[in-house]
Amino acid sequence: MRKFMVVLDDSRECLNAMRFAAMRAANTGGGVEIVAVIPPEEFNHWIGVGDIMRQEARERIEVHFEVFAKWMRDRQNVDPELVIREGEPLTEILAQIQEDAEVGVLVLGAGTDKSGPGPLVSQMARNAGSFPIPVTIVPGDLSKERLEAIT
Repeated sequence: MRKFMVVLDDSRECLNAMRFAAMRAANTGGGVEIVAVIPPEEFNHWIGVGDIMRQEARERIEVHFEVFAKWMRDRQNVDPELVIREGEPLTEILAQIQEDAEVGVLVLGAGTDKSGPGPLVSQMARNAGSFPIPVTIVPGDLSKERLEAIT
């Protein structure tokens, strides 16, 4: 089965990327793999404190994931899977793509504020020519109705 990989983070544009991935998966018989990356700088503390912070980050991610997963199950009949990795986001996303041959498309949400589309979209754009799979960038301010029409 071909999977749409989408990155879970705290950005507003993440919502449209999740919607797009779920709708495309539902309309094409595919799956959704949600990847969350915990950056290493979050744990530059004493070992015990770093372990507690790591566990808290994982718990936040799992709660956040369940919100999206419930919507995907209830509205799109898609049961997403969650992958949590630790490290630099771009490196970990590429590693996950290499490790999971079923991932066929990476879906990212683009920010709409003046600072640009976001660091991950900017990094992906710079490396697009050598990327192993297609990347779909979903505008962060696209309406639900327009997303439905596109997918």
